[in-house]
Amino acid sequence: MPFPSSATATPIQDNPDTLLRQRARRVVPGGMWGHMNVASLPEGYPQFYRSAKGCRLTDVSGREYIDFMCSFGPIILGHHDPEIDDAAIAQGRRGDTMNGPGECLVELAELLVETIPHADWATFSKNGTDATTTCVTIARAATRRRKILVARGSYHGAVPWCTPSLVGVTAEDRAHIIYYDYNDLESLTSAVEQAKGDLAAILATAYRHDVRRAQEMPTLDFLRTMRQICDDTGAALILDDVRAGFRLHLGGSWEVYGVRPDLSAWSKAIANGYPLAAVTGRDAFREAAASIYITGSFWCSAVPMAAAIATIRKLHRSDAAAKLERAGDRFRNGLQKQAARLGLSLQQTGPSQMPMLLFEDDAEFRLGGLFVAEALANGVFLHPWHNMFLSLAHSDAEIDLALEGTARALEAVARIA
Repeated sequence: MPFPSSATATPIQDNPDTLLRQRARRVVPGGMWGHMNVASLPEGYPQFYRSAKGCRLTDVSGREYIDFMCSFGPIILGHHDPEIDDAAIAQGRRGDTMNGPGECLVELAELLVETIPHADWATFSKNGTDATTTCVTIARAATRRRKILVARGSYHGAVPWCTPSLVGVTAEDRAHIIYYDYNDLESLTSAVEQAKGDLAAILATAYRHDVRRAQEMPTLDFLRTMRQICDDTGAALILDDVRAGFRLHLGGSWEVYGVRPDLSAWSKAIANGYPLAAVTGRDAFREAAASIYITGSFWCSAVPMAAAIATIRKLHRSDAAAKLERAGDRFRNGLQKQAARLGLSLQQTGPSQMPMLLFEDDAEFRLGGLFVAEALANGVFLHPWHNMFLSLAHSDAEIDLALEGTARALEAVARIA
């Protein structure tokens, strides 16, 4: 399908997105919240959307894009994968939010334990924040200690102990959080010493995927050192796999390194867009997981669990991680050739399944902002300072079509670089 023509764009005063923003500002504080607020993005980003299918996204003005954000990660098979939707619809006809869970809760927990080598059990909730907070609570219950080591700049959710914003947060909310630098062994060791025998857990993301900077894969020494410290002290090693989970390895993102956590937080891709999160853990933490009080009126909803079962089974059949890597490599290699031809220094970091695109010497994102705005105008949805995501719906044909749009966008950058 060709890209939409800018000549047919709706006049701005009649633009449905503009009108919805005006209406939202009257009834929603700030018009939108959190990472979905496009106010900080270059001009031209839509705020509201009409539909999505496969790797295509359509905004309320009718403009269509090849989507490289995948709803910030939840879409791993493609928007509205029919197999997943059928499973969800079938469960919905039987029941969703009932007085307790459906039988699919047990089936999903069994499937996760079969899929994830470190997992002996699983619990469920709704959001990644729920999962990371539950992991921290379990670690403290198991160890009867307080201190949690967290990498400086890492994102683990949007509640006071971990939110990137300090507005409304008190010092007491973070009294037992100690920071270290990702991949920095000296910094990690110093943080352990600060804990002074009160270390409950070391928490780390699958790789360093902080926004607005180059991504960084974990070193084997870093992972092994964390594992050894936790073994020596009895603390829990927690993997926050909310963002990367299932895209790098179905058994957990660190499985390729041979390092296994005690507890893992999952969400995003677990149910291909249906709202669900999970915590998995080792038997040593089972009693603590059973002892804490965690709940939510919607945490046992059956529809997302049925979707998750169908999603994970399809990921198994599809050799998903390898296919996503190949698609990401095709996109990355194409971009690199385009940039080299134009004499541009394009920095591509992180795993190719979750690409990050930055320009050298572009701290203010002047070039990056122009690039993504021009890509958007050419039907390619990218992000200027957040890692992006591939799905199984990104076929070779879709990648190649997207590269036609990025070629034009890079030409615009080359004219001012």
